[in-house]
Amino acid sequence: MNNTDYDVVIIGAGPAGLTAALYAARSRLKLCVLEKGAPGGQIVVSDWIENYPGFPGGIAGSELMEKMIAQVKGFDVEITGKEVNSIDVGGPVKRIKTDDGEITARAVIIASGASPRKLNVPGEEEFFGKGVSVCATCDAPFYRNRVVAAVGGGDTAVQESLYLSRFAEKIYLIHRRDALRATRILQERVFENDKIEIIWDSVLTAIKGGMFGVEKIELKNVKTGETRELPVHGCFIWIGTAPNTAFVHDAIKLDDNGFIITDAEMKTSVTGVFAAGDVRNTPLRQVSTAVGDGAIAATSASRYIESIS
Repeated sequence: MNNTDYDVVIIGAGPAGLTAALYAARSRLKLCVLEKGAPGGQIVVSDWIENYPGFPGGIAGSELMEKMIAQVKGFDVEITGKEVNSIDVGGPVKRIKTDDGEITARAVIIASGASPRKLNVPGEEEFFGKGVSVCATCDAPFYRNRVVAAVGGGDTAVQESLYLSRFAEKIYLIHRRDALRATRILQERVFENDKIEIIWDSVLTAIKGGMFGVEKIELKNVKTGETRELPVHGCFIWIGTAPNTAFVHDAIKLDDNGFIITDAEMKTSVTGVFAAGDVRNTPLRQVSTAVGDGAIAATSASRYIESIS
């Protein structure tokens, strides 16, 4: 086997990548973690997490990730701020090309996550995590008996709105068309739900608020051009998710939406390359599932490295 810089390189330092690093370090593999942004992933911006096991009172997303990072660094794992531009993984030596040169490894774990698609309207960035959310499972309990807006018309938007209705007093579901794109059975459920009012043929053009968070949204009817403001306490945006796989190109197999295809062992279409967390084609994108993926991916990578040693 040709010499490489590392046994395994992990791309991404969110919950999946950090868990993979923890397991790989405990397997005594030589590794490094590459993260183009701040370690911790998107969960860092979540105000409060109540559904992660072990924290009955809940925990701030930033605090949870600080604990994960500290645990990983306790094993002297190298987390470097490098952005991956491309990968060449067809041969036994995996080549990861970054903005600071090339790194080689015997195995690669891709845990680069996915990013919610944005509306790109005024106030969206300002109030993200302070009234603007992309996860009802995470944040719905904070809106118990309150009024919220939801944006989207597909399966995710409808399913999440139905979940949100368990908590919120009122949900305005805003859709730019005059018919939902969700499956028929989901449409039937949302139409029957008295808490959900659908605002058709409309787009959200601005999110407004103050020091305590979101206070109202601005809407525009795409057919009439009429604009109006709607008082709400929060705004959920579900217009799709984009996997962070631009650097992958054609190196491994992706599904139609650009997510990495894996099997139950987190193996991709290329031997020695694994994927974990939101970047793969998973039915649920939560911290708990990402952690499980990371553990499996690292264990599979360790077994692979043993098999070629």
